[in-house]
Amino acid sequence: MGFFDFFTEEIAIDLGTANTLIIHNDKVVVDSPSIVARDRVTGKIIAVGKEANLMQGKTHENIKTIRPLKDGVIADFDASEQMMNQLIKSIPALKKRILPPSLRMVICIPSGITEVEMRAVRDSAERVNGKEVFLIHEPMAAAIGIGIDIIQPKGNMIVDIGGGTTEIAVIALGGIICDKSVKIAGDVFTNDIIYYMRTQHNLYIGESTAEKVKINIGSATDDLEMPPEEMSIQGRDLLTGKPKQVLISYREIAKALDKSILRIEDAVMETLSQTPPELAADIYNTGIYLAGGGSMLRGLDKRISQKTDLPVYIAEDPLRAVVRGTGIALKNLDKFKNILKK
Repeated sequence: MGFFDFFTEEIAIDLGTANTLIIHNDKVVVDSPSIVARDRVTGKIIAVGKEANLMQGKTHENIKTIRPLKDGVIADFDASEQMMNQLIKSIPALKKRILPPSLRMVICIPSGITEVEMRAVRDSAERVNGKEVFLIHEPMAAAIGIGIDIIQPKGNMIVDIGGGTTEIAVIALGGIICDKSVKIAGDVFTNDIIYYMRTQHNLYIGESTAEKVKINIGSATDDLEMPPEEMSIQGRDLLTGKPKQVLISYREIAKALDKSILRIEDAVMETLSQTPPELAADIYNTGIYLAGGGSMLRGLDKRISQKTDLPVYIAEDPLRAVVRGTGIALKNLDKFKNILKK
């Protein structure tokens, strides 16, 4: 096997609805939006990742921007495969290789995924030269990335709020005891902001603008200790059709997101209610861990803490917690072999 190892490269992929991250040699080498731009006439992919993201909402009729993943699973098989291919090719160390190396991959998947959806991920990976493909559930990868020893007989609760899904899981002894996957996450927050601006301010804004609003002044509660400054938002006035600007405070965004956050809270409570008593005792002592980009929403940790009466901790660099865990699993395949699905 030693000789062939020279031709094999190991990569860990967090194939997310909003962002795709790839780890190679313990470093995050790709961090790119999960979006592609396709020429409608030729069917060719003309841009991937950051380049395609800049085109979003600004394309003419011959170019279409596609997000190949929806709710954490592959929605457009061809586009996802091409996106993975391009992103893997852009890894600096692999660019130097004359022959494309065969790849040993660990890819993370949502916990509520079906066998068919799992097969789609595996097929996509095999088509981009994946010789050995392992799959790992997102909450598991997040727990490893946060630094929890998941093999211990001790219960830990992870809430991973991504772009398409929120994964809630109670983990012990290297397995998921009870989990819930809800399709309320970053994308839904963005749509809530678009809807709020339309109904309350007669202002039509695009996804990219709503995303910026979410990042700059997004909040889960209307009483923040360190509130962000008001933000001016430009869009199209629905009554006059003219471009218009509106000044928005974080309190309005908290109001816009309230219903969606309530549903995440309910899902957390439901998972806690299904937790065996011994593990519930552990969670009482260890608290709840938040990961994923959605956990960076201001005041969300405080809100979940008030609802559950438990301490809530946000992972450091929550956006990369899942890919970090996937990378650790890749380096320790023997240790985590019971967790990985082949």
